[in-house]
Amino acid sequence: MDILFVNPGDRKKIFQGLGSELTAIEPPFQIASYASFLRNKGYKVAIVDANAENITPNETAKRVERVAPLLVAVIVYGNQPSASTQNMDISYNIISEIKKHSSAKVVIGGLHASALPEQTLLESEADFVIEGEEQIPLQNILEYLKKNIEITDVPGIWYKDNNVYHNKKPQLLNDLDEYLPIAAWDLLPMELYRAHNWHCFEDINTRSPYGAIYTSLGCPYKCNFCCINAPFGINKIRYRSPELIVNELQLLNEKYSVKNVKFIDEMFVLNKKHYMTIVELIIERKLDLNIWAYARIDTIKEDVLSKMKKAGFNWLGIGIESGSNEVRDGAVKQLKNNDIKKIVSLVERYNIEVGANYIFGLQDDTIESMQETLELAKDLNTSWANFYCAMAYPGSPLYSQSVNKKVRLPNKWGDYSQHSYGALPLPSNLVSAKEILKFRDNAFHEYFESERYLNMMFSKFGSDAVEHIKEMTKTKLNRKLLEEVLN
Repeated sequence: MDILFVNPGDRKKIFQGLGSELTAIEPPFQIASYASFLRNKGYKVAIVDANAENITPNETAKRVERVAPLLVAVIVYGNQPSASTQNMDISYNIISEIKKHSSAKVVIGGLHASALPEQTLLESEADFVIEGEEQIPLQNILEYLKKNIEITDVPGIWYKDNNVYHNKKPQLLNDLDEYLPIAAWDLLPMELYRAHNWHCFEDINTRSPYGAIYTSLGCPYKCNFCCINAPFGINKIRYRSPELIVNELQLLNEKYSVKNVKFIDEMFVLNKKHYMTIVELIIERKLDLNIWAYARIDTIKEDVLSKMKKAGFNWLGIGIESGSNEVRDGAVKQLKNNDIKKIVSLVERYNIEVGANYIFGLQDDTIESMQETLELAKDLNTSWANFYCAMAYPGSPLYSQSVNKKVRLPNKWGDYSQHSYGALPLPSNLVSAKEILKFRDNAFHEYFESERYLNMMFSKFGSDAVEHIKEMTKTKLNRKLLEEVLN
């Protein structure tokens, strides 16, 4: 075996009581696509999805030992930006166990590693850290280990003996169809993946099977809380071809019976020619899909919504962030409340559900402005809402600012999870981290337990969805920071 990929994860620790049944278990698209790329180049590849299989670092290491690969690649992404950082602690534990059981070289990559490559190298027992896109470095590390090239010929890697060394970052990949091909779904435990609960409110018992793919990489926008462009070093978007994407959807649909699909792109509804070609090809091929994707308020146009619905786009995730115009402006996200209300109403008019995203604790937030955000959320009353605290994710402008200002940040990478026991949000200019976390947790329950919301959900999705929501809200997150408030 040339290379064995490991997808790390620790659902119980990261999501507390939500992790067993309520959270999604998402397939690691990047890993599976990288595996496909290297397999196309003639390398022997395998994947261990430690997150989906819910196996320990020791069990993961023993699997590595049995396979005896030349190289182990621990690639840490997850299908939302914070997932990379929150999975770093478990990744380090996995690497440590691998080193006890195997002589294989280990490389770690992903969004967090790319944002903090030197720190990742020094904190972990990995032999190499990749800064930048991983495909070419992975291929070249294999050639180095096969003694076909020198280590200095491997772009984007950090390594050490008595000193720390690093090579120049790889250039951005232009041909995503070659470097991000149809994923090696055959190497994944497809029976273990499940969609987000809300994605399947129409039939809460059909969350599996589940697929998640990228149609593009990167984002042209500059939201200061976002780390999505850390591996790329530029605010730019690149596309896979619509034909390749729909071929992949058709494979998932017909071979693996996948109906529930997430488009992971940070911004799917952006380039109309790109996304509408995908929409039209899905309709043309008569694929039976339940899709959700991300959009911005200012990228949604009425003339596309009917076709998107026909293609199976039943959910759009929209970043609203704040109910305060001033707070949004400070986050470099210039939207107006009236625009938000009009677009949300428009989307819902075409029977496309909205998953609205809100952030408490942006730099200009006050208790009053956070209340404005909650009131806007309740006013919109969308079928799903995500409530986040502002956190300084490595790779974001907010992280650099916070480090420079010596703001208190989590001591453990796992505490960058929004749902962890040790979660530590950023304070705003006027509100403490404790107050923000308390407000967020209370807002979650106020929203999902409200009579207006539950009545709306019953009318849309029936009693099973409502009972599921009620069961979800029974889970109260334990918070170390809030315990400190009480003591």
